[in-house]
Amino acid sequence: MATDEKMTIDEVFKYLRLQQKRYRAVGRAEKGVMLDEMERMTGRHRKTLERLLAGDLQRKPRQRQRGRTYQSDLDRVVRLVWESYDHICAERLHPNLLRLAEQLEAHGELELTLGLKAQLGQIGLTTLTTRLQHFRQDTPQLPRRPAGPRNLALADVPMRRLPWDEKVPGHCEVDLVWHSGPDARGDFGYTLQLIDIATGWSERVAILGRSYRVMQAAFERILARIPFEILSIHPDNGSEFFNAHLRAFWQQYPLIQLSRSRPYQKNDNRFVEEKNSSLVRHYIGDIRLDTSAQILALNAIYGKLRLYNNAFQPSLRVIEKTYRPATDAQPARLKRRYSALTPWERLCATDRLSPEQRQLLQLRIDITNPRRLRQEIYDALSALFAMPGAPPGQTQNVFETLTQSGES
Repeated sequence: MATDEKMTIDEVFKYLRLQQKRYRAVGRAEKGVMLDEMERMTGRHRKTLERLLAGDLQRKPRQRQRGRTYQSDLDRVVRLVWESYDHICAERLHPNLLRLAEQLEAHGELELTLGLKAQLGQIGLTTLTTRLQHFRQDTPQLPRRPAGPRNLALADVPMRRLPWDEKVPGHCEVDLVWHSGPDARGDFGYTLQLIDIATGWSERVAILGRSYRVMQAAFERILARIPFEILSIHPDNGSEFFNAHLRAFWQQYPLIQLSRSRPYQKNDNRFVEEKNSSLVRHYIGDIRLDTSAQILALNAIYGKLRLYNNAFQPSLRVIEKTYRPATDAQPARLKRRYSALTPWERLCATDRLSPEQRQLLQLRIDITNPRRLRQEIYDALSALFAMPGAPPGQTQNVFETLTQSGES
């Protein structure tokens, strides 16, 4: 440490604690040399250092508390100024506090004595920040937005977080992945992805735009081809999921429960957010897709990926969490145990499939060569990446795109 830089009181005591044991063990001459060095390092007097090194260097709490520097009259003035200028932050209020108080005095809102003016001019930013924190606890502020949810379609949809240890298939998280590339202007493609929590079963549909017609068509396609009954749908709070048209659509399925994540809590949709990376971005990347031909090609790829990921790709799933409390040797730890099974194997372990469904799906899996299927996927991706962009005026309605694409 440079000798021209003053130590803080905590640094002084830490330095002396490090030197104390050696100081007590050496002779008189060596103690003198050590005291000379400590004087230069700490800036303390020699006798002060001798007294401290002879005693206990653990800092003691103060026996007598200091009185208040700023009295209640100052709090009243600061509160009045703060409220008059719409509860601005301490960083904005501090350099202007005295000037704003004098301005209010000129209008007869308060009276300032010479003592109050002096205190308003010398109060520190940290002290002012603490004062404002106390004021906020008992100061009602005007609402900045209307009461209730801004999207009325969210009003009666419960907010929750689906449990990680769900055992029954059918409780699904849903999200929308953008394929806008670096420019989000205009119409471009999206991927609607659904992930079942219990099995990890995934469904994806590519759409062009996110109007209620294409979103409804995408959900209808997922509902038609998923091999088990959906019990709940859990998206985020986006208006593409919650609007009057889609709410009317979901009323046709009274057995499906709608829920949503909490605002600004992205981890409430943790399962589908994770798969957005591994099952969509891993294959498609961040390129822009904005033509009907690209969306048709992407849906064909998703048809192959549906079989490849659900039948041939083992996925990790937490099956047990064990909390180990802290000990003297080790900190507290949450230990997780995983299973590595395919979504198809997890689905077969439940009773949600009829014997006919299981037999038909198992037959399709048995006759599929996973290596050839993977090569077909990558060949189709290469063809997708080689497609030209959308010519002006050639974009087709996505509802027609979905209805023409068919099942793969």
